[in-house]
Amino acid sequence: MTFIQQRIEEISKNNKKVLSIFLTAGYPSKKSFMDVVKTVIDNGADILEIGVPFGDSLADGPVVQESFIEALKDGTNLKDCINFIAEIKSYSDIPLLLMSSANPVSQYGIDNFTTDSKNAGVDGLIIPDIPLEEFDDFFDERFASLDKVILTTPTSSEERIKAIDKKSNGFVYCVSIVGTTGMRDYFDECVLTNLERTYKTIEKNKMLIGFGIKSGEDIKRFAPYCDGVIVGSAVVKSIGSDNEKFSATSDLVKSLSEAL
Repeated sequence: MTFIQQRIEEISKNNKKVLSIFLTAGYPSKKSFMDVVKTVIDNGADILEIGVPFGDSLADGPVVQESFIEALKDGTNLKDCINFIAEIKSYSDIPLLLMSSANPVSQYGIDNFTTDSKNAGVDGLIIPDIPLEEFDDFFDERFASLDKVILTTPTSSEERIKAIDKKSNGFVYCVSIVGTTGMRDYFDECVLTNLERTYKTIEKNKMLIGFGIKSGEDIKRFAPYCDGVIVGSAVVKSIGSDNEKFSATSDLVKSLSEAL
């Protein structure tokens, strides 16, 4: 059992769901990013996903895209993201994943990326634009010991979900809706039906739901169909509109945690 799996299992045994928070590395600035991280951890995050800013990300909505632009303007690069991981590890033993498009990883160099990531304390990777069909070609032996989390979507067949479950480690990331990341005001019944179908199909891993979740009410609605949730855009938006003390972010993460 990997570190991420072990932590999710421990939380599940306490009859709780897991709260994974996505943060854009270097946002709102490289200088203040660690203050955001500490705020999120101190208010109940169980897992952190650190997003690598990229100008052509596959599935990110306007809130995350804007945070990427701001982080890139401040000079945040993949090396900075890895350094942030090491700094976070010195503050907390929370499981940490890097979420990146494939291009920055390839440009960094696979040997350098895997070596530096392991040395910094990266526990897992989410690279959404590597499809299942290219998984083995991209994630060679150099990625050993790093969990590779794969996404399912509402259009994934039962056969594909099973294949994703077999390949994925850490957890399976279940995308709740068709489209990009971002907060949603409404989820229709077909979303819940698909979540239930996916949750019943996955056997090897725990399943976390992401995309669209912004409140404790959303979490309570999704809780029967998952082992945890991933919240990104709502948290990133709270950071962008917050003061230097990140009180809005603190209140939001605390409310999400309490709903679990």
